[in-house]
Amino acid sequence: MAQAAADHVAGLDRPVSALYSSPLERAQESAEPFSERFDLVPEIDVRVIEPTNVFEGTQMRRSLMNPLNWWHLRQPATPSWGEPYASVAERMRGIMDEAWDAVDGGDVVMVSHQAPIWITHLRVAGLPLRHDPRTRRCALSSVTSFERVGDVWREVAYATPAPTDGAVDVGAV
Repeated sequence: MAQAAADHVAGLDRPVSALYSSPLERAQESAEPFSERFDLVPEIDVRVIEPTNVFEGTQMRRSLMNPLNWWHLRQPATPSWGEPYASVAERMRGIMDEAWDAVDGGDVVMVSHQAPIWITHLRVAGLPLRHDPRTRRCALSSVTSFERVGDVWREVAYATPAPTDGAVDVGAV
């Protein structure tokens, strides 16, 4: 699936000047086809990592059935169970701005995760950051493209270059 995403980006026939990846193993594995295709060494950056939350490593359904965990759900707009959505949006904006300014032409590929990509989409679109995680448009190894015009970011495209039937989560681009 990551190879299909790299092939999709290569098919856009645009130069790629930089590659960033989350430090999580599955994201680094997803960055490998981009690294090979564009002859780039991925820069590992913690700013594109999945947000922290108290449910990490648990089975969500089981965790939600435990009344002791209900306290963590008290403020879904923040969210109270982990890193605030606004914090995710700001760190993603920070690395996007830095990468945009650092390259002298060409695109930048960032291999990240569903939540940071979706929250960035919401921020760029001017939509509320509060959302139901089950409704995110961000398939495995999907490609969400942004560009900056002046100081304003806008979403250019969204693509799902690989079929996701029976897929195993190895990161999103």
